Amino acid sequence: METTALAMALVGFASGSMMFSAWLARLRRRDIRRFGDANPGAMNAFRAGGWTIGLPALLLDFLKGALPVAAGRWALGITGAWLVPVAVAPVIGHAFSPWVGFRGGKAVAVTFGAWCGLTLWEGPTVLGLGLALSCLWPARDAWRVMAGMLLLLLWWLLRGAEAHLFAIWAGHFVVLAVKHRRDLAPGFLSGGGSRGGP
Repeated sequence: METTALAMALVGFASGSMMFSAWLARLRRRDIRRFGDANPGAMNAFRAGGWTIGLPALLLDFLKGALPVAAGRWALGITGAWLVPVAVAPVIGHAFSPWVGFRGGKAVAVTFGAWCGLTLWEGPTVLGLGLALSCLWPARDAWRVMAGMLLLLLWWLLRGAEAHLFAIWAGHFVVLAVKHRRDLAPGFLSGGGSRGGP
């Protein structure tokens, strides 16, 4: 299982590193880094080319997290601690993609995908619920992402989840916090929100 898990972690990193948002925008002769906060994620793909680029970019960002994790978990039977590198690798690959000088996207969509690959509906549903509930107050978008992650942590605590799920959560949380650090630092409340994207 060790060799298989490490191989799938490499596959996951490679999958996550694919900057579909930037590449799809380039098909429309748009430089995604000239939009929003210059983040090569799906939200800036929407800004660069509308839904015809943004929607496929969002779906591909989701799938590049979901597919390698699902393959490792359900097809290859990787379990326990060996799932941690498999599930965290796509998120790291997206956030620090070598294709764009290790300055990738903010990794929200790929995080949803990774939890879908791990838990099917459970993880992404709770994470999405946390994001939705956080819209009830005027927080920055970055804090909404953190709120979603904290609700997911609470859910695993209430469920008495296995230790490896907490380790995966911690890996995702660290990456998301690092990628959103500029929007987290100034303060909690903001009417304008962040300009970032997944």
